[in-house]
Amino acid sequence: MAPVTNNPGGPITIELRVNERIRVPEVRLVGPNGEQVGIVRIEDALRLAQEADLDLVEVAATARPPVCKLMDFGKYKYETAQKARESRRNQTNTVIKEMKLRPKIDPHDYETKKGHVVRFLRAGDKVKITIMFRGREQSRPELGFRLLQRLAEDVSELGFVESSPRQDGRNMIMVLGPHKKKSEARVDVEAEKAKKLAEHEAEQEAERLERAEQLKQFEAERAAGATKKPKGPADNLDPE
Repeated sequence: MAPVTNNPGGPITIELRVNERIRVPEVRLVGPNGEQVGIVRIEDALRLAQEADLDLVEVAATARPPVCKLMDFGKYKYETAQKARESRRNQTNTVIKEMKLRPKIDPHDYETKKGHVVRFLRAGDKVKITIMFRGREQSRPELGFRLLQRLAEDVSELGFVESSPRQDGRNMIMVLGPHKKKSEARVDVEAEKAKKLAEHEAEQEAERLERAEQLKQFEAERAAGATKKPKGPADNLDPE
């Protein structure tokens, strides 16, 4: 079996045995393109690897005999590391944001709170909506229920009701989930940023061209004024 390396502070990784580190009498050999070569002596497998300018890599140590493949091990490690980084980058980290409202919230505050919920959902985050009841409001739970229904409908294009409204002590809670995953939302956000940047650069370029045209026109008018012949005393004489 391939040796196991304990990485302090990280996951346990299995280190593949390569070339002369493979100490078995024979192996089941797989070619560089996945073709089955068959069971060969380790000496022959190492010779084939050397002739092809490749490495002999043990890919299934527990098989009998172990399975080895001819490959460029350096390239294999690089591609594996790239895939691992890409996987970590696209990994969805579940984040739950929270937004608190009062059952008798005024229209302006409602629009502000809704804007925050829209931003959270657009970023791919879940949102926990909490309606806080005070005093006599606790006897009117339908106010909170209707408010949660209204909010869910207002943001339905971006999210859905993941957890229906339920009473939790003095509060009423509902959880909204985003339609898009975190990784997909991140792509959309980056695309929106790129679009705004392109629009801003286009506006700046249009302003630059307009200023250049104005300057060109100004220079032309000034040049025309400078070349115009000034009137002298003779120009004021009557030809008759």
